[in-house]
Amino acid sequence: MLISIVTPSYNQARYIENTIQSVLSQDYPQIEYLIVDGGSTDETPGILKKYEGQLAWWTSEKDNGQTDAINKGFAHAKGDILAWINSDDTYEPGAVMAAAQYLQGHPEVGMVYGDCNYIDGAGHVIGKFKASQTDYRLLRQGYTHIPQQTMFFRADLWKQVGPLDPSFYFAMDYDLWTRIAARAAIKYVPQTWANFRLHTSGKTIAADDRCWPEMIKVHYRDGGSFFSVIVAKYYIRKLMAPVWNWRKNKMLRMESKIFGSYPWGNDLGLPPRRTEK
Repeated sequence: MLISIVTPSYNQARYIENTIQSVLSQDYPQIEYLIVDGGSTDETPGILKKYEGQLAWWTSEKDNGQTDAINKGFAHAKGDILAWINSDDTYEPGAVMAAAQYLQGHPEVGMVYGDCNYIDGAGHVIGKFKASQTDYRLLRQGYTHIPQQTMFFRADLWKQVGPLDPSFYFAMDYDLWTRIAARAAIKYVPQTWANFRLHTSGKTIAADDRCWPEMIKVHYRDGGSFFSVIVAKYYIRKLMAPVWNWRKNKMLRMESKIFGSYPWGNDLGLPPRRTEK
């Protein structure tokens, strides 16, 4: 099966070459790699030109943000399986092969995902996002537990439920997961497939308070009630946000010295989510 991987990018010259290399070094033989850059003003276009002979398609032009870039990439994709990896994250060796083999062996599964590491700006592992099995019912309750960097899903499902909602800044992946899970099984594989980079310009640090309101928007759009688990979690999140944000910033200041799980983990179903735009 051909696997199409899209990288949305904007002014991430510091990290994007590591992302590109992590895709191109995968041992799975059928990868179509597409990069959609939003007209970066740093060294990103030069880096993309360096690798253009190994890319199926790339562009560098003004767009309407990350969600628009991902949709644009998938519009050009020809693969049987789709994924996106942001321009500051990386795949672990063998990740694409493992995902492909799982989906080939389980035709009833529409999406598969694994664990990922947290890494700092220098690429040091500073924590672990250990995912867990979820499903449509649990997703609707706010139990995400899915590292976006590790997910692979079938293109035929994308044709049914895509594109991503361009009104979402954070929760476009959560919205996609619920749409896929309503139609097919999604499965967790306990293997580390990617690295999720935390840095001060990333969206988890810069604008995390926008994630849960968007998830609540999905909840109500799909007929959810005010008296529900996800709404309760949303208000708990609002109350606890100052504490969690302080702890996140403290961890970033100590990023190269701290190892182990991040204290704001997902025991309340809080989705660690950060992408570059």
